Amino acid sequence: MQLLISVAGPVDARAALRGGADVIDAKDPRHGALAPVPLHRLAAIRAAVAGARPLSAALGDAVSDEALAGAVAAAARLGVAFVKVGFAGVRSEARARRLAVAAQRAGTDEGGTRLVLVAYADWRRAESLAPRRVVAVAADAGAAGVLLDTATKGVPLFTIESPASVARWVAAAHAAGLFAALAGGLSGPEFARARALGADVVGVRGAACVGGRTGPVSRARVAALRALAGAASPPPPSPPPPLPRVLAGRRVLPECDVEQPEIVGRDDEVLHAARERA
Repeated sequence: MQLLISVAGPVDARAALRGGADVIDAKDPRHGALAPVPLHRLAAIRAAVAGARPLSAALGDAVSDEALAGAVAAAARLGVAFVKVGFAGVRSEARARRLAVAAQRAGTDEGGTRLVLVAYADWRRAESLAPRRVVAVAADAGAAGVLLDTATKGVPLFTIESPASVARWVAAAHAAGLFAALAGGLSGPEFARARALGADVVGVRGAACVGGRTGPVSRARVAALRALAGAASPPPPSPPPPLPRVLAGRRVLPECDVEQPEIVGRDDEVLHAARERA
């Protein structure tokens, strides 16, 4: 299972890289679940990443075909591998499909930036589509993957959705040829559950930061989370099951050899919890 760390700027990005994140994701955590960073900051994040990891960018919730296509094109010109688009306020599946197709076309025209559609576990509150309908829209539009997140922060994903319903959603995404990512208030102890449910990626912001989701990303916390993501499944039974799905296996992200950095920071509670588990 791959670890995505959301970063607000280049300093965050460097900490996430040094901690071993598999994917660097640009977004502004002060303004919601999918708030984009300004283009100049996205360019600075890209420079900090320098091609060492795939870069994704949150583009917010879709409003119009033209505005969304323009935002995708601008991100694509900066070399972003993936863009994330949500549908808060969009209740029509037909409208969501039009928006998704416009985003996909813009990404393709600008060099192959791939589309990730975001479903909200709290979709009624967000006045959005049910998560299973977002999977259908993503498949029809030719998206690369889907992300199940929470529109309202403060209530974790697994408080809103049962493991069984998340497992069905992940299975539907895989059946449609999409990778499946999970996010929304997740922390290290929940990684085992996410991986057991078949998630290809787990996305984190708050658990990787000092002082909550608007604080700075901590290299030590990222390293501890990466270790948990890599060790989130118990030893396989005999005979062993098929290898878990990963984005590299789906030809979405390149396979990376990540050297685990030395984990430092003895007073870090996440690191301490990881050591207690060892």
